Formats: sequence, C-alpha cells, structure tokens
Amino acid sequence: MMIGTPVLQKIRFLSLPEAPTQTTGLSLKLKEQECLSLMKRCKNMEEFKQVHAQVLKWESSFCASNLVATCALSDWGSMDYACSIFRQIDQPGTFEFNTMIRGYVNVMNMENALFLYYEMLERGVESDNFTYPALFKACASLRSIEEGMQIHGYILKRGLEGDLFVQNSLINMYGKCGKIELSCSVFEQMGRRDVASWSAIIAAHASLSMWSECLSVFGEMNREGSCRPEESILVSVLSACTHLGALDLGRCTHVTLLRNIREMNVIVQTSLIDMYVKCGCIEKGLSLFQRMVRKNQLSYSVMITGLAMHGRGMEALQVFSDMLEEGLKPDDVVFLGVLSACNHGGLVDEGLQCFNRMKLEHGIEPTIQHYGCMVHLMGRAGMLNEALELIRSMPIKPNEVVWRGLLSACKFHHNLEIGEIAAKSLGELNSSNPGDYVVLSNMYARAKRWEDVAKIRTEMARKGFTQTPGFSLVEVERKIYKFVSQDMSHPQCKGIYEMIQQMEWQLKFEGYSPDTSQVLFDVDEEEKRQRLKAHSQKLAMAFALIHTSQGAPIRIARNLRMCTDCHTYTKLITVIYQREITVRDRNRFHHFKDGACSCRDYW
Repeated sequence: MMIGTPVLQKIRFLSLPEAPTQTTGLSLKLKEQECLSLMKRCKNMEEFKQVHAQVLKWESSFCASNLVATCALSDWGSMDYACSIFRQIDQPGTFEFNTMIRGYVNVMNMENALFLYYEMLERGVESDNFTYPALFKACASLRSIEEGMQIHGYILKRGLEGDLFVQNSLINMYGKCGKIELSCSVFEQMGRRDVASWSAIIAAHASLSMWSECLSVFGEMNREGSCRPEESILVSVLSACTHLGALDLGRCTHVTLLRNIREMNVIVQTSLIDMYVKCGCIEKGLSLFQRMVRKNQLSYSVMITGLAMHGRGMEALQVFSDMLEEGLKPDDVVFLGVLSACNHGGLVDEGLQCFNRMKLEHGIEPTIQHYGCMVHLMGRAGMLNEALELIRSMPIKPNEVVWRGLLSACKFHHNLEIGEIAAKSLGELNSSNPGDYVVLSNMYARAKRWEDVAKIRTEMARKGFTQTPGFSLVEVERKIYKFVSQDMSHPQCKGIYEMIQQMEWQLKFEGYSPDTSQVLFDVDEEEKRQRLKAHSQKLAMAFALIHTSQGAPIRIARNLRMCTDCHTYTKLITVIYQREITVRDRNRFHHFKDGACSCRDYW
C-alpha cells in the first residue's frame, strides 16, 4: 500500500531500482521530462526536495536549470535553497542568472538582485531583454537612479533599447525615481507602444502627483485609440480625478470600467468609492460601499474617512462599528479616520473614547498623527488649555503638525496667549512652513499689534518665505479651470468680474455685508472689500454660473481653509441662483443648499 501525496508516490516510483544498464540519451530525456512534470506539480518544499534528491542521481543541466526556476519563482519556494542549487552549477548561463534575479526581486531582496547582475557581468555571461525588467524594478524599489542610468547605458551598448519590455520597465523605473522627464523621453522615442507602455507613463505621472498631466496622457491614449485601457490605468485615472475633484471625468472612467472589466476587484471598487466621496458625491460612494460583496480594511478606512470629510461623524462611527462586527481588525489608519470623523463632527466625547480604546482594546499605540488629530478636536471645540495639557503629557515629542493644530485653534478662538506658546514651539523646531508665520501675523493683526505684524513679515522676508496663494479649481464641461485670488490673468477676466458685480448687487438684497475682518492688512475698508471680492472661490463660482446651465450643481476644490466671508457668501448664492454648491477645502467638504451648509457652521 502506497501512502503520501500523489507527487511523493510518483517519486517513489521513479526511485525503484533499475537494471544495471548504461542510461541512454533517450531514457535520460524521458527521466528529465518526468521530473519536469513532477516539479510543476510540487506544492511545497518537502515535495520539491524529494524531486531534487532524485535529480541528483543524473548530471543534467536541463534539470538543474528547471530546479532553480521552480524553487526561485514558486510561491512556496525558497531563495536560499534556490541559491544553493544555483551555486552547484559549474557554468550558469543567462537563463539561470535571469531566474535568480527575478526570484530576488519577487521576494523584495533588491540588493542581491543587483549584486547577481554584477556577477553576471564579471563572468562574461550575456544578458538579454529578459534580464532588464527585473533589474529596473529593483532600481525603482531602491530609488537607485544612478544604477538605473548605468544599466540603461549598458542597454544602449547592447542595442536592446528598442525592446518593448525594456522600454516599459525604463519608463516605470524613471517615474518611481522621480525623473519624469526621462520617463517621457523614453516614451516619446518608442516606435511601438502597447497598453503596458501607456500604463507605465500614466503611473509615472500619478506617482509624482502630476494629476492634470496624468489625465492629459490618458486623453492622448484615447485619441490614439490603439489600446483598450486596462485596470491599472483606470485606477491611476481615478486617483487623478479624485485629487482634482473632476467628478465628470471620474464618472466617465467608471463607465469605462463597467464596459471593459467584467468583475471589478476590491482595489478598483475602493478606488471608485474614494473618487466619489472626494469629489463630493458621498451618497454615491456610500451606495457603492454598501453593494460591495467583500470589503477589506482599506474599503472601510476609505468610507470612514470619506464620511469624516463630509462632516457625517455619527455615520462614520457606525461604519467603524460594522467593521468590528465583521471581524476585521482596525489598524492605526482606520483609527485616524475615526478620530478625524469625530473632529469634523465636533464629537469630543466620542473622540476621547475612541482614542482610549485604541490602546486598551486593540493594543495600538497612538502615533503623532493621532495626537495631532486629538489636539485639533479639542482645540476646535475651544478646549485650548486641555489641548495644551495633552501636548505636554505626550510620551513622544510633539512635532510641527501637533503645534500647528493648536496654533490654528488659537487663531479661530482668538487666544493670542496660547497661540504665542504654539508659535514659539514651532520656532524651536525650526519650522520652515510660511503658513505658521502667516497665522501668527494674522493674530497680531486682529489684535491691531501692527509692530508685531511688521516683525513677522520682516522675518518671513529674511528667510525667503512667501505666503501660499489661495486657489480654487472648478470643473466645467469636463475641463478643470484654476483661479487664484485677485486673478486678472484669465482670458474671460472681464466677464467674470462683471458677474461678480451682478452677484454682489443681488447679495445686498439678502442682507450680505462683507466681513472685512477677514482681510488682515492695515488698509482702508474699501481696499478690504475689493480684496474680499476677488477671493478665488468667488471667481470660480462666477465662472461656473456663467458657463453651466440653470440649476446645475457647482463643485469647487480649493487649497486653503475657507474663510467665513466666503462661507456666508456661498450660502446666499445658493438661494439667489437656486444652485447646489459643493466646496472641498483643505479640511473637509461643505455642501451648500438653500442658504445652509452641511457643516452647520462648524469647520
């Protein structure tokens, strides 16, 4: 009776004694084919070692090569064992070296992959087009641009620069090393491009947050029409739409996914949810999330963070509760989303409970980001002394983000005393963020301490700091338009400012009066009103009102926190023009409708 797995049973059959006759070439070939078949059927190292033991009885380079490949490239394999077999080969060739390099890259041992390539060169073994994709992947992972460029130079000497697989790998490597101009150069010189080429160049732009360029390349691909977009390309495009707030383009990408992909995996579904919630369509994102058959930790994290951004704190806490009931273990990122939800919703007690549960129930030590979120939560709620006490009791040294959160809360609540403590601490950390100086300067300006304002501005000038200009993005007819505050450079500038005049004339009938306290410069009231009039958000709204149909929603994304004047202004515009306006500022989403905002004036 034979026992063991089918593979081990077959090995025992091979190891039966043979007649004492010389092994012929034909019988050896049959043995090799049989062993190759057994190697393919191995499911673990135990079975593989049994096959290896039989192969050792014959001196066969064919079997040795396949042993290396099976052991190095199988999911259950061992690179250490593969290396021991490789070192027993007297004269390993290109195939063996390529296999070992790929194996090391697969297990993320990039240094050994590069060392093996240099050994390959020293031995005079010829490399081929299969050698380089794995090497460039290693260089990309290590961000080793010098090695990558040296290998690129060797490719040029070998005349392999025209190989499609090599070119695609080069694009990817240069992109991940931050050399987008070199990625574009390789891409532009390609005689033929496949879908992997487009995927590589789009991913290269996406990895550097060049979102507009990412969409531009995708548009070029569609115009050329030679390739159908694959899943990886569409995920990069969704990321671009997410960061730019380009909802219409995101919807088109969703349609393309439905047409080209039969069944979307969890990663794609999560990317879609992320796009919708960050483009302002929280209900659509929530609907997709609820219809997911299988959810993972990232899916829950994206949904919790999305609800947090929209100020729907209690719903975010419910999703977190559902995650725990499903048996998924939260990590520090999930808890950061939960605390953010409490922050945006003003849920101080719930935030404190979740913060304590992290360590006590889930064994997660709070990171600096969690402490920063708690400082924001307590500070925004007016608990400035408690927030300062929390900072001073932290077991880790508070960083710029923590102190900056306290400084921001002090600005909101006009607490100059604690604000100066936060600003001093930022100075001791050698903060190079001009925003810190601007906030303190604005606090002095509100207190009419103009000499202190002048000192801060002088210090900024001495250090070469400039204030980040406010800008707003608005999507109209699937194009993204950018406006900066006080913008006079737009081709339709005259029409936009005429629209601003019309808007303000109608706003007077709604009781609007400009909140000139938001202009923290020592200028007269008329100058302050003119500065308020040309905030980037108002310019973007005026442009959208001109170029969209009556009743169409308007979506705006901006880089800075919304000022109270723009907030009041936008609420009244929704009443006058009967529009829904969604604004994503640096902190969260604001959904304006019928003269009210979803944030309930808490942001």
